[in-house]
Amino acid sequence: MKNAVTFRDARHGDAGAIINFQLAMARETEELELDRDTCTRGVEAVFADPNRGRYFVAESEGRVVASLMITYEWSDWRNGVVWWIQSVYVIDELRGQGVYAGLYEYVQSLVKADESIRGIRLYVDRRNSRAQKVYARLGMNGEHYSVFEWMKEF
Repeated sequence: MKNAVTFRDARHGDAGAIINFQLAMARETEELELDRDTCTRGVEAVFADPNRGRYFVAESEGRVVASLMITYEWSDWRNGVVWWIQSVYVIDELRGQGVYAGLYEYVQSLVKADESIRGIRLYVDRRNSRAQKVYARLGMNGEHYSVFEWMKEF
């Protein structure tokens, strides 16, 4: 990485950047134009209620350059919580420079330090081979599960 990047819990003041990241990610990955007001309310809901999730950001030169959100799954098999990584975004000019790897390692260090958290999961679009290579390089595997979903149209 050219410039120093730091990793931290997101603060409410980061919401604008996170909203913009989500709008850009939907456009890039699914050619979907999200409604800004709905997305804004969704991000604000996470900051208002930490039980919904938690954002983490990467910052460089005082600017938020990446973010991810974790949500929580109770695992009765493991008697603990699994963190799901969602809503990952790194600004275009810093992709391929280890920003996501640093953000992931930061989150992973929090998981390792807390005995009640059993692991990390994420889902990725099967067409997103670039992201899959990054996740595999970080020691994650996608061999065990396929994710099925049903979503209401809105």
